[in-house]
Amino acid sequence: MRSEYNAKEEHSVYAVLKSFRPAIRGILTASAIGRNIKVHYLAAIAAMMGGLYFDITKIEFLIILVVIMQVICLEMVNTAIEKTVDLVTSEYHPYAKIAKDVAAGAVLIAAIFSVIIGGIIFLPYLLKM
Repeated sequence: MRSEYNAKEEHSVYAVLKSFRPAIRGILTASAIGRNIKVHYLAAIAAMMGGLYFDITKIEFLIILVVIMQVICLEMVNTAIEKTVDLVTSEYHPYAKIAKDVAAGAVLIAAIFSVIIGGIIFLPYLLKM
């Protein structure tokens, strides 16, 4: 009888919602400790407001949302890698530097391409003004 109760409890709505707590904590923590993620949030808000102002198409807006989420997610992964490396060693190690640099490079590439995509989408609207 006890195992049936646990199985039912694991699949309850409360249990499912409870399983999201670590993810929500992660999002809030990244936002609190990440200096760069705040810049990405500001850029995201500006891009979405620009999309609303210029009344871009649904497809263009979806593309903007995808690149925003890509940059923010990569920034969160970068933060996780940096904190993990800091936890493992406080001394300089070439592999630790590589891990941090590669993660930061991934964010930079995503950010550069998001600016290019934003330019491709918004430039025609800006030129019409």
